Amino acid sequence: MRGKHIIVAVSAGIAAYKAIEVVSRLRKKGAEVKVVMTQNATHIASPLTFGEISGHPVALDMFEQVHQWDVEHIALATWADAYVVVPATANVIGKIYAGIADDMLTTTIMATTAPKYLCPAMNTEMYNNLITQRNLEGLRSLGYHIMDPAEGWLACGITGVGRLPEPEAIVDWLEAKMCSTNELEGTTILVTAGGTQESIDPVRYIGNRSSGKMGYAIAEQAARMGAKVILVSAPTSLPIPNGVDFISVDSAVSMQEAVEARYNDVNVVIMAAAVSDFRVLHKVEQKIKKMESMTIELVKNPDILQGLGSKKSHQILVGFAAETEHVIKYGQDKVAKKNLDMLVANDVSKSNAGFNVDTNEGYFLYPDKEPKEMPNMKKSDLARHILREVIDLVANRADIN
Repeated sequence: MRGKHIIVAVSAGIAAYKAIEVVSRLRKKGAEVKVVMTQNATHIASPLTFGEISGHPVALDMFEQVHQWDVEHIALATWADAYVVVPATANVIGKIYAGIADDMLTTTIMATTAPKYLCPAMNTEMYNNLITQRNLEGLRSLGYHIMDPAEGWLACGITGVGRLPEPEAIVDWLEAKMCSTNELEGTTILVTAGGTQESIDPVRYIGNRSSGKMGYAIAEQAARMGAKVILVSAPTSLPIPNGVDFISVDSAVSMQEAVEARYNDVNVVIMAAAVSDFRVLHKVEQKIKKMESMTIELVKNPDILQGLGSKKSHQILVGFAAETEHVIKYGQDKVAKKNLDMLVANDVSKSNAGFNVDTNEGYFLYPDKEPKEMPNMKKSDLARHILREVIDLVANRADIN
């Protein structure tokens, strides 16, 4: 998003205040943002706040003094790389589809050739109204990108569809739409994520410290790069990335079953999940009551990655290794033992890498070339580097075949 010019247009929905955080998050991602508001929207959210957050004056009045002798609505329209309406009310959606241009918002969106994104928010009955649905479908047919509204408690006092999604979700959706490429088009990638949980009884389990952030970042980036993505995930608190086929599992055995069932149909497998090495031999069906001590017998879980490597045919197989010492040596042994095309090995003893943090670092290890060191970076950035390597591996496999 860095360097992108984005117009955030705010219409008079009660959720207009959420657009303030949308502007803030876009700026934090490096975008330059200018805000357009309808006059009625100023009764809900302050232009002063938007001006401070965006760093630019807010465009409100068609007849304000023009800047640098430019006609302002045309200058804004040509400046924009993207035009997003947050929230998009039923009224403004109808005006845009009808071609009405009677204020700064509707005039600039008609004048711009930039991609257009609408985030509808309104009462449930207004959203479900056949006229609104006709307008939305009509705008989709004209190339507008429309985000589905969320369901939840609405300002009108009812629960239903029509709620504006949270700002983080809006920005993620916008980024996915704006920054998508076709580099992995035609490639099916299966990604595993999260930490598996091995049940002791109905309320307790053996697990690990994995947050799932690395796997989810890879799945999200792969979808943006045009791949068909299957995300097999153990329990996490993360939102499901846009554009992925999501499969929920819990234990190592259930993850193995989900992965192996789809293995023959994918081109690439990236095993970013932290799979428990052991499971409880005898799971208790009722909650175990408190006692002074307890002994639990464990048995070894299947090594999913090694199993995939043993029957690999056309697939590119990428693994992860979390180590606390001898990272390269131990990692290189796993590359050979598990028949991997690539291993991402990191030192999870570091406070800024590995589990439950937003950054990671480590080494890319291969069966036939020197390790490549990756400095500390955001997991989203590391995901891009991993997928660049995957693109090269896929290309090399195609050349060999």
